Amino acid sequence: MNRESLIIFDTTLRDGEQSAGAGLTVDEKLLIARQLESLGVDVIEAGFAVSSQGDFNAVSQIAEIIKNCKVASLARVIEGDIDKAAQALEKASSPRIHTFVSSSAIHMEHQMRKDPEEIIEMAVKAVAKAKHYVDDVEFSPMDATRTDIDFLVTLLEATIEAGATTINIPDTVGYAVSKEFGDSIKILRERIRNIDNVVVSVHCHNDLGLAVSNSLAAVENGARQIEGCINGLGERAGNAALEEVIMGLEVRKDHFNVKTKVNTSEIGPTSRLVSNIFGFPMQANKAIVGQNAFRHSSGIHQDAFLKDKSTFEIMEPETVGWRGEALVLGKLSGRAGLKSRLNDLGYDFDNDQLNTLFIKFKDLADSKKEITDVDLEALIFEQSRYKSQKSYLALSSIEVLCGNQQKPKAKIEIINIDNKKIFSESEGTGPVDAVCKAIDKIIDIEVKLTEFSVNSVTEGIDALGEVSIRIENLNGITFTGTGSDPDIVVASAKAYLNAINRSIQMTKEGSESPGSGAGR
Repeated sequence: MNRESLIIFDTTLRDGEQSAGAGLTVDEKLLIARQLESLGVDVIEAGFAVSSQGDFNAVSQIAEIIKNCKVASLARVIEGDIDKAAQALEKASSPRIHTFVSSSAIHMEHQMRKDPEEIIEMAVKAVAKAKHYVDDVEFSPMDATRTDIDFLVTLLEATIEAGATTINIPDTVGYAVSKEFGDSIKILRERIRNIDNVVVSVHCHNDLGLAVSNSLAAVENGARQIEGCINGLGERAGNAALEEVIMGLEVRKDHFNVKTKVNTSEIGPTSRLVSNIFGFPMQANKAIVGQNAFRHSSGIHQDAFLKDKSTFEIMEPETVGWRGEALVLGKLSGRAGLKSRLNDLGYDFDNDQLNTLFIKFKDLADSKKEITDVDLEALIFEQSRYKSQKSYLALSSIEVLCGNQQKPKAKIEIINIDNKKIFSESEGTGPVDAVCKAIDKIIDIEVKLTEFSVNSVTEGIDALGEVSIRIENLNGITFTGTGSDPDIVVASAKAYLNAINRSIQMTKEGSESPGSGAGR
């Protein structure tokens, strides 16, 4: 039986970055974009070009380097937005402009303060203008699931006639339930007279936890593009988790009868990269990519699983790039062993990169008996992060005194961008507080630590610890930092410095733009 192709539209770099507390540098966006290309998504929504200079630069650079995916920029139905999006996409081999406008009565009245006729006129002009620049134009009526169906049909027919090649139905506030949403897609496909000229897309938010279910219901009713984010990132409760949508379609292809060009073995690496760069740890029982997704603890389950894996696993872990915790390396391993294992994991490092990683590997091996694949990936990510991010401040050394009979005190040595060593010390309510206060004495910007979390990368008392920290500057902008080390206090210092470096870099490149995000 022939299966129709389904387009996977990734908006991790646009809607995903609108997650509260998120904020990526241009280089970090480039890292993710390259991995999304390896994953095999069809469309990368690289950003909202008009929102800030940093977003414009990110869209422009991604458009230039990505060759195997369409690259899209979001734009409101405003001339300046369309012009800026087109300018950012000039070097794209396959560009798309994605324009949107509110369509529900509540949005038109309270947000847009426009009547329906004005909304249609704005939408048609925007699509026509975008069509002047690119052949591929997507149009979204924001808050479509709370929009009058007759008005929605009229609006979509007009934008298709103006040149839209994809019409996207966003459940902007996560209001829909699955049968209702599926039925609405079916009704639109039946009622819109020129629907055969376009691809029908959906963009589902997860406010009621139904984003994936709604997306799959839309596929059942003829939608042929799904929009979402890796790990379900996005505004409020997030978007449809693309890894869940993709594997739902893959495992149940007998039911959905569609195919994608996604390389599912890259799902795990993509999920981990996004989690690390965003600084959002993954819940252990997260479907497809969580640490417990392929673990079996019940005695009954284990017994059956050992007899036949298919009793309690509906997919092979390897199909989604899940490698578990294979113990392969230790402190006696050499460069050849490390390189061999890296090749097995899909990494091809040159000699300089290998030598740098080997030093970090040996440092970790001195404090850990065995190094797992997950440990290695944490080291690889840390190396790639520091390579892509300017080190305005780097940790040189740290010493902490603490205990239940003395006030914690930290002594810290930092190397600045001019390679000058700066010494600082401070007391605190705890060792991490003392470290952060010592760093505060060095930096010339005022920030407030708003969130702090610690996660174990692997199991065991000698596990590599990963710390995520969020800081807020005087403008109310939040920046995330992550750091990993067997010593949690050291990991905390790395994370704090990472967040500070990110805030400095994003401010310098113009990525800091409060309130510039666009919801759909």
